[in-house]
Amino acid sequence: MHDLETDGHRARKRFGQNFLSDPNIIRKIIDGIRPQPGELMVEIGPGLGAMTAPLIERLGHLHVVEIDRDLIARLHERYTAEQLTVHEGDALKFDFGSLAASAAGIPSLRIVGNLPYNISTPILFHLAGFADKVKDMTFMLQKEVVMRMVAEPGSEEYGRLSVMLQYRFRMGRLFDVPPGAFRPAPKVMSSIVRLAPLAADQLGAENEALFGRIVAAAFGQRRKTLRNTLREFIDEGALAELGIDAGLRGERLSVEQYVAIANRCSGA
Repeated sequence: MHDLETDGHRARKRFGQNFLSDPNIIRKIIDGIRPQPGELMVEIGPGLGAMTAPLIERLGHLHVVEIDRDLIARLHERYTAEQLTVHEGDALKFDFGSLAASAAGIPSLRIVGNLPYNISTPILFHLAGFADKVKDMTFMLQKEVVMRMVAEPGSEEYGRLSVMLQYRFRMGRLFDVPPGAFRPAPKVMSSIVRLAPLAADQLGAENEALFGRIVAAAFGQRRKTLRNTLREFIDEGALAELGIDAGLRGERLSVEQYVAIANRCSGA
């Protein structure tokens, strides 16, 4: 695939750039995504195009969101408008719903990418806001982040990210990607994760903003118990009625228990 020296592009730390360069890993990722001709797909941070080329080959047309103007210029040189639509800007501010607007009925937008590790958590929260318009999302992330995403209650990795994403998505870690698959090589192991949005009737929270505030509060001071972290929202008696011990810490509660607390607080 592309070599950083021959391509002449220096990876930029401020954009969190690490470019995929192992053709076997690239093939494995594309096979995992399973792009089909004519599907509506957007790639976040195409970089030097390691995934872009095989995606276009299978899809016919691809949308990309890229912030680096040098890389955007390269993409325009390499692909025609019939093959590629480039959206210049920050993925953290991009309205992914605008791409799905033309797809009526069943959500059809697919989102993929090697996400910049320095903004991985905020971008996941941003993307969760478009879940009702998305068919699925497949990302490469730092393995540590993926383990937090799929963590179970009571585990060390389980936290706010786990609860908020598991509330909205069915998630699965597909496989790991070693540092040597990138140029420059990061200092961490990476993983591929797939997120599939849950149907609206599976969500359950009557007030999702309140649910989010309660989850944030429960994990705001991890060593404190629920009687302290949630006292602004609910008292010990109400927690007991829900079958929840106020002496527990936030990481002991399931997503369903957080939904139950939020619904109790909203009067549902």
